[in-house]
Amino acid sequence: QVHLVESGGGLVQAGGSLRLSCAASTSIFSINTMGWYRQTPGKQRELVAIFTSSSGTRYADSVKGRFTISRDNAKNTVYLQMNSLKPEDTAVYYCNALVVTPLMKAYWGQGTQVTVSS
Repeated sequence: QVHLVESGGGLVQAGGSLRLSCAASTSIFSINTMGWYRQTPGKQRELVAIFTSSSGTRYADSVKGRFTISRDNAKNTVYLQMNSLKPEDTAVYYCNALVVTPLMKAYWGQGTQVTVSS
């Protein structure tokens, strides 16, 4: 079982920055992929940024050059640095982890609200 807790959301003005944190209850070495998704009311949850199984990174086109995903293995924590924020970035941001051994299973955090004002 993997328990994920997000933090760092809040209200910022356009052009500002936030850093989101996702703390995992187990070593992230045991997690195959880990990343961030976001969702607004009435819309499907969309991928924002992920670490792939090979430790590479992938970003949504809408956040490339502005967001950076990173990790601290000692703290079992993944971060999302969000710069040059736009009102369109307003959403609930969710941490996601995929474990493939011994059984494949996906885990989600409770979400953290990010609001970007004009």
